[in-house]
Amino acid sequence: MHQVRTTEGNDLAREVNDSYRCPKDFLSFRLGGELRAQQGYFEFGPGTTCYGRSVKGHNLAQLGRPLSDTLGEVEFDGKRLVLPFDPNEVIDNLRLELYQNSRMGGYEHALKRLYYAIRPVTTRSVRKLVQKFRAANWSRRKFPQWPVDTTVESVCETLLMLSLKASGVDRVPFIWFWPEGAQGCVSITHDVEATAGRDFCGQMMDIDDSFGVKASFQVVPEGSYKVSPQFLQQLRERGFEVCVQDLNHDGRLFDRHEEFLRRAASINGYGREYGAKGFRSAVLYRKPEWYGELDFSYDMSFPNVAHLDPQRGGCCTVMPYFIGNLLEIPLTTIQDYTLLHVLGERSIELWEKQIETIFAKNGMATFIIHPDYMNERGTRSVYEALLGLLSDLRRRKVLWFALPRDIDRWWRARQKMTIEKTGSTWHIVGEDAGRATLAFASIVDGQLRYELAK
Repeated sequence: MHQVRTTEGNDLAREVNDSYRCPKDFLSFRLGGELRAQQGYFEFGPGTTCYGRSVKGHNLAQLGRPLSDTLGEVEFDGKRLVLPFDPNEVIDNLRLELYQNSRMGGYEHALKRLYYAIRPVTTRSVRKLVQKFRAANWSRRKFPQWPVDTTVESVCETLLMLSLKASGVDRVPFIWFWPEGAQGCVSITHDVEATAGRDFCGQMMDIDDSFGVKASFQVVPEGSYKVSPQFLQQLRERGFEVCVQDLNHDGRLFDRHEEFLRRAASINGYGREYGAKGFRSAVLYRKPEWYGELDFSYDMSFPNVAHLDPQRGGCCTVMPYFIGNLLEIPLTTIQDYTLLHVLGERSIELWEKQIETIFAKNGMATFIIHPDYMNERGTRSVYEALLGLLSDLRRRKVLWFALPRDIDRWWRARQKMTIEKTGSTWHIVGEDAGRATLAFASIVDGQLRYELAK
């Protein structure tokens, strides 16, 4: 499904322009030479780790040694940037985790098969020990950057700032990221894994409603509990969203392509039966090259940083992005289970730190909270503390609290909007443009700054 393309001119700026939706022809790039065949790691500014091919080939196959910084190799050809790498390729490599060692090897697949084979006969305490062992030494990993990686945003910001310098203009208009000028987006999701979780969903909705929050519930169609029409109707009638979570939550969805195709047909059928637009795989396993078989509008299976997950990697962005026609709404914060049971934390300090980093980039704070664990001692109070923090931020900031389907609808509409000029005035054109906000990017004290139009 995925194909890396090396292009010139405006198309070379495709991913950056999709991020900002600037006026036509403002972003224009070309390559400074032929890209070397070997992909590897390099920097684009201090601390911004990229993966891909470069013109001079100063990339490393493995992390560990100091990386070559390609920022100083950017040149100006009039108003066009001459780049030492293809930004489309680099951004794709990050979002789709195509950088080295992000996919499971044969040894990890064998351990995974063994774990899921014995999982039904093990206790939860044993599973916790296995998961903690699996996550050992996670803090030593330098890439993606913990606790939130915003490399994609950093690459786009740097290229926009360089384009401003090349064009000689003071500021450039673009379509703001969120509707009604919101500074960031918040989305709560609930993965329902077992009978205890399903039976707690009513109380879960009560908790959310007490803080003025609506969430999506991801249900397992053929799991350990029954998904009745009455249960789904209860969720929908109260204003919550229903999504599909895997098929049976056995962790084997992406093991073999033939089996995946069989399961995907069943998953798609349940999606139509439930009226679900969104999908999430069990345990956040993912293989984007197979996503074309999923008949959904959006997916929610990519973590921002996956140091503590069974499948390592991370998409390195806090914004939605497209994988073919499927919109990816990544998980940008740590899961409640990982926080409470793998790290053993009972405070929301880590969530607070992640939220601060995400909103500094005007990004999207997405959460997985499992109803299955909310009846346990001390866990409900942690979730309520998180909702209290988000409610406080809501009073102090302009935030958009959205269901995943709303994010999907907005991002698709924004993708089709354009900016046009009438006389000396810029305006946004397109369906749903009435919810969009015109913004301007400029350089202030050597840094990129955003300002919403008055």
